[in-house]
Amino acid sequence: MKKLEILVSLSVFLVSGLFAQTTTIPQRTLTLNQAIVTALEQNVSVRQADNNANAAQSGVLAAYGSYLPTLSASGGWTRQQTERVATTQLIQGNPITLPASSTTTNSFSTSLGVGYTLFDGFAREANFNSALSSANASEYTAVRTKQQIIYQVQTSYLNVLRQEQLVKVNEENLKRDRRQLERITESNRVGALSIGDVYRQQSQVAQDEVNLINAQNAYAKAKADLLFLIGLDPSAEYEVADPALPTEITPEYLEATTANVKSFQEMRQRALSLRPDYRGAAESYSAAQSSVTSASSSYYPRITASAGYSMSNTEFSKLSDSKGISWGVRISWTLFDGFGINRSVQNAVASRRNAELALVQAERNVSVDVTKALLDLEAARKAYDASLKSVQSATQDRRVAEERYNLGSGTLVDLLTANAGLVNAEYSKINATYNYVIASRNLEYVLGEKTY
Repeated sequence: MKKLEILVSLSVFLVSGLFAQTTTIPQRTLTLNQAIVTALEQNVSVRQADNNANAAQSGVLAAYGSYLPTLSASGGWTRQQTERVATTQLIQGNPITLPASSTTTNSFSTSLGVGYTLFDGFAREANFNSALSSANASEYTAVRTKQQIIYQVQTSYLNVLRQEQLVKVNEENLKRDRRQLERITESNRVGALSIGDVYRQQSQVAQDEVNLINAQNAYAKAKADLLFLIGLDPSAEYEVADPALPTEITPEYLEATTANVKSFQEMRQRALSLRPDYRGAAESYSAAQSSVTSASSSYYPRITASAGYSMSNTEFSKLSDSKGISWGVRISWTLFDGFGINRSVQNAVASRRNAELALVQAERNVSVDVTKALLDLEAARKAYDASLKSVQSATQDRRVAEERYNLGSGTLVDLLTANAGLVNAEYSKINATYNYVIASRNLEYVLGEKTY
């Protein structure tokens, strides 16, 4: 018996020690703004989009460089050694022996050349415009990628808050049913209620415990998804809380959201003027148009100017004794190349048509996105208004059912049914609240107005 007491005491001590260690772990508070900043720093898609935008800027610099003259310099040294063996030759019938000889010759040279393209069939201008449009398109892609990540973080963050509120509803419901079980048990003990009511309430409390466990599990998984999305360790301890995000929708918030909603045509025009993906598609079409001009430039002659300065000698110290200056203009024109130029032009035209189709599709995407966002916002507003009435009605229904049961004029089944209706109504209100907030954030994302 003493051994059992010692084991129990030791177990309690160990459990208490572990609980104390877990409770002393500091929890870092993660606000929505911090989550967005972290996601923009850690997300792979954002970093890749930024890298592509930076790489596209180098193309603009290279296209700008085509307007500048080219400069080249060269220098060289050549050493030539000639070996000649001894030979005998007949000169006027007399044999004469020529001795073996070895000669070495050095050659030093240097040159400086400048070239400039006077005309290339407008390819230079077209390439510059194409590079600039491609860089703008890459920049718009990076901006839209950031907007997408921000919206995903907002949705995931709000989902964590939603699951937290659902946990609180289950906790409150479990406390309420436990208190009810205590009253029913006491009433049964004095003979006022049957044992059947005790069993029913015990079953309900057990179900409430299961519901709470499921809600807590859903909350933990939602938090893990958020941490994974923003690039943090999902096993780390973070408190997801933001005082700037109310748990209830205020009339001011509803008024501000409603004031931002205009007619479909106005919202569509706003989206077309702001959406980075649509503007990027327009820049891609412009780049494709410039590529057609660049490909067609080969039909025209090419005119270049050049100038050079050179020095050469067999002795390095006398290199400047022999100097040369040259300049001139060169015209080249490809009269026929086996239809190679035509193939390049046709490929560029096909790319331009595809870019035009992509631009049309982007405009359609904007239209359907705006339509769906407005419909979702309106549906979320109606669902929220209905949930408020449902909670009010369910609260009153449960109060009446509880009073009737306490007075003996109602059954426990009626009370349990009314209580379940209240819990469902609270669920609906929480879901409607966060669905409306997410719908309003989705409208901002669809319009492309928010850029972090």
